[in-house]
Amino acid sequence: MTKTYVSKTMPSPVGILTLVASDTGLAAILWENDDPRRVRLHYTPGDNAVLRETERQLRAYFAGARTDFTLKLDFTGTDFQKAVWQALLTIPFGETRSYAQIARQIGKPKAMRAVGAANGKNPISIVAPCHRVIGANGKLTGFAGGLEAKAHLLGLEAPRLRDAA
Repeated sequence: MTKTYVSKTMPSPVGILTLVASDTGLAAILWENDDPRRVRLHYTPGDNAVLRETERQLRAYFAGARTDFTLKLDFTGTDFQKAVWQALLTIPFGETRSYAQIARQIGKPKAMRAVGAANGKNPISIVAPCHRVIGANGKLTGFAGGLEAKAHLLGLEAPRLRDAA
């Protein structure tokens, strides 16, 4: 049986986001100028409880009132990609990891490039925090939403980390 995906858009400080969900969970958060080949889901405009809750939690995150997400996720990808995306979910709010650290975490220590490719295909940006993965040298590296959006998200989290200390 084929899943049905519905979508809605929401404005955010990093541009218009397209939220995509099935009845199972959140399947994607797409960027305003996202490459349509990056996440290949067929969806139509619609509404469901997952979309409404995702928008509510994202608004709270952008407002500085939320540091984690409690959404059901519906990842679509290869087993390797899903392992990388699950590893992203373990990166604490406001912290970063390198591609090498993620590769070691999933038991594939030499797979840094493959981790980078999987990170780039992460369909659930922000919630599965691919923006928290940076180069081994500490520099920001590629991001589907653009480096400006990545810097904005990391900056949004940094002050809240200092306030919590």
